[in-house]
Amino acid sequence: MSRLEHLYISTRRATGSPAIRVGHNLPVTRAQDDARPPAASVSLDYFTGLYLAKDDPWDLATKWHDQRKYAVTVASLPRPRYRSCYEPGCSIGLLTRMLAPRCDEILAVDCVDEAVLQAAETLRDLDNVRVRRAMLPAELPDATFDLIVVGDLLYYLSAGDLADLLDGLVARLEPDGDLVAVHFRDRQDGENYDGLHVHAALARRPELEPRVHHEDEWFLLDVLRRVA
Repeated sequence: MSRLEHLYISTRRATGSPAIRVGHNLPVTRAQDDARPPAASVSLDYFTGLYLAKDDPWDLATKWHDQRKYAVTVASLPRPRYRSCYEPGCSIGLLTRMLAPRCDEILAVDCVDEAVLQAAETLRDLDNVRVRRAMLPAELPDATFDLIVVGDLLYYLSAGDLADLLDGLVARLEPDGDLVAVHFRDRQDGENYDGLHVHAALARRPELEPRVHHEDEWFLLDVLRRVA
């Protein structure tokens, strides 16, 4: 068991939340094993409907906790610069823009056409950013990367798709490269499979070693480095 997995599992049994804390955490009262991934990954039609109803379905551009989450994510990058970044689930490209000054090139993808169009328009002034449509885990890129940033995506996947995506991301992460995961710790939509669960799944990967951990009342962030 890795140090990070031990962090999520052993202390969850005792207190309902991981041991390393930044800020004041809301209590998590459910037991460790009472939540499972969705039986099927959340459908493309569901996400497409959200973007058709509203350009920014989660108000990412205006909510302070999202702006702060992005700022903490960029500040947590262990290295000043990366050669090639992959960002699955880029939405409308707000975090992408903040990552761009730290990366020689970025491939940002989303499964929703409307999100891809918005992100491409928003980021058209950045020569080092490509925005593409991709349905994951089926359409992972052929390239490898020294930085992968995945945010608020993994808990929408079924167990099988989650395993396949994590396999694919680790395979595309170069040795000594960094994988950044950032997710809401307690989802507010009635589901209880959340950031705590998906970050524990990442912690079980033997190829990854923890470098940075941040937790507060809104979100979890982990930076893991490929060591095998």
